[in-house]
Amino acid sequence: MKKRLIIIAVIAIICAAAVWLFTAGPLAQTGTNDTDENEELEKVSPVGPAFNADSAYAFTKAQCDFGPRDMNSKGHDDCRAWIIAQFKKYGCTVTTQDADLKGYDGTTLKSTNIIAQYNPQATTRIMLCAHWDSRPWADNDPDSLNWRKPILAANDAASGVAVMLEVARLLNNKQLQQLPKTLGVDFVCFDAEDWGTPQWSQQPDDGNSWALGAQYFAAHLPDHYAPRYGILLDMVGGQGAQFYQEGMSKQYAPEIVKKVWRAARQAGYGSYFPKQDGGMITDDHIPVNQVANIPCIDIIPYYPQCTQSSFGPTWHTLADDMQHIDKNTLKAVGQTIVQVLFTEEQ
Repeated sequence: MKKRLIIIAVIAIICAAAVWLFTAGPLAQTGTNDTDENEELEKVSPVGPAFNADSAYAFTKAQCDFGPRDMNSKGHDDCRAWIIAQFKKYGCTVTTQDADLKGYDGTTLKSTNIIAQYNPQATTRIMLCAHWDSRPWADNDPDSLNWRKPILAANDAASGVAVMLEVARLLNNKQLQQLPKTLGVDFVCFDAEDWGTPQWSQQPDDGNSWALGAQYFAAHLPDHYAPRYGILLDMVGGQGAQFYQEGMSKQYAPEIVKKVWRAARQAGYGSYFPKQDGGMITDDHIPVNQVANIPCIDIIPYYPQCTQSSFGPTWHTLADDMQHIDKNTLKAVGQTIVQVLFTEEQ
């Protein structure tokens, strides 16, 4: 998934001084966050069912088994049918938004947003979302010969959908702890996120060619749709991932950022969610906030010392495959989401 980095929290990461400031200097202790001085250190007190990382890993692999799922491809069509079937299997009511969207180069993209609702009768709703299409070009690969090859997108697409599917599976298991009947969950799979302008294109990248499915969703909300908030899951299975607090999320939905990072600490995964600032990212949550007026945050990794990309070494490369998926990362994110849902106030 390509996201345009608007502001990098550490602007000269290759410099030794910047590295020192981030890892050992004052910012390593205090960051630049708006931490509440009265906030007590939460004790680890997980609630809700245990998130099964093996299951989430299997869901990730199942998507990759279709091959690249870039727009207008057979893998894309086959995976769409599979995702819909899986959510229905886990008791969700599924609807789709089908649209012909225009790519940066004028290509017509046959797009499908998938909306799966758990407990659709509930009026209090939480939205979880991720994109499910894969990048058509490995335009950040170290080998320029690969720049026009589609990526498998194990992390940058499949992992977010996999976490949502595992949460849906848990909620459907009547032998496990259940959410109150007054609370519903919407799993929204955005399409056409990753057809954004490739780095090798001569066409300028103004940022509008990304997140096309989310743009469409935000402009065509289901009738009377007003969830309390949304959480975007983006690249949530990578090795060595940590999820810093993304800047646009803090701007649009600061209380949701606090809620999710607090839940991570309560669930025992605070080390994966440092209370430090990452970059400000153009991603699916932007139109959800700006157009749909739904407060939505982005759980997205930040690798401050990675010279390949601040999104990690596999981002938009052919190395974004199952060998670089970490079950521990899937567990940390998934259990955090469970904690959020099962501590939601009624």
